[in-house]
Amino acid sequence: MLDIVIEARKAAIAPGMSVRRILPFRLRRMVGPFIFMDHAGPVDLQPELAHNMDVLPHPHIGLSTVSYLFGGQVTHRDSLGVEQVIRPGEVNWMTAGSGIAHSERFEDPATLAGGELEMIQTWVALPEKDEESAPSFTNYKPEQLPVFTDTGVWMRLIAGHAFGLQSNVKTHSPMFYLHVVLEQGARFGLPKEHAERGIYVAKGSIEIAGNTYTVGQMLVFNKGADPVIQAKEHTTLMLLGGEPLGERYIWWNFVSSRKDRIEQAKADWKDGRILLPPSDNAAFVPLPEDKSKPAGGPAPQALS
Repeated sequence: MLDIVIEARKAAIAPGMSVRRILPFRLRRMVGPFIFMDHAGPVDLQPELAHNMDVLPHPHIGLSTVSYLFGGQVTHRDSLGVEQVIRPGEVNWMTAGSGIAHSERFEDPATLAGGELEMIQTWVALPEKDEESAPSFTNYKPEQLPVFTDTGVWMRLIAGHAFGLQSNVKTHSPMFYLHVVLEQGARFGLPKEHAERGIYVAKGSIEIAGNTYTVGQMLVFNKGADPVIQAKEHTTLMLLGGEPLGERYIWWNFVSSRKDRIEQAKADWKDGRILLPPSDNAAFVPLPEDKSKPAGGPAPQALS
């Protein structure tokens, strides 16, 4: 029933701030179209250090970034000219396609000092036919997303389809992405219509088939498995998956079905052919100097 349990690894992204990195994992690089997942926070940082957390402009190709906050706020700026303050419960879906650059800045020191900032960021790989699509960014408000409640259960469908619900978020392949909150003792399941499915424990703990799983663990299930998830305490889960897209190469912030496309993206960023955000172009993240091939290159930077 259970294919693999992935233990999140600690990754430092700034002074005083680290994240739990879940995907990619060497034994399980993707779950459906999801190729990257980070869990940041809760962050408790002195206000004068807030600028150290800022993620300077950097590039992407071949994927969609999905930012989802439990608390706090982040300001997104990209090369399309979009400037968006991201708040809890919103879905912020940026499709890089043929190439985009963006920054993420933490411009509200009060939320950092209060330990409010907590977010999940995922990358969704694009089907081959959409890898060179035009870049785009869309912010979806919480009221645009389907919510289901039952005794001890609250669920928001972030993207895709599950349990008879359909999200308004535009996606490029069959998938699901859920934010689920369970009260102690409540039971939940997995949507059965998707080939690949995973559960990430963001807060609390769950029991499945007599085994306990806690914060920082992702459980990936075999096709057709129908587990009963029981909350051992007040628990927050992120459920995700969908149809597999085939092999993908990942190097730094670049994802592609072709190694040569990764090399082109490196050259494009190094030579300035991917535009910087017009309102945030004074500095940027340079291309890492690394000679390795795409499949074994430097790990993607957290929150990038």
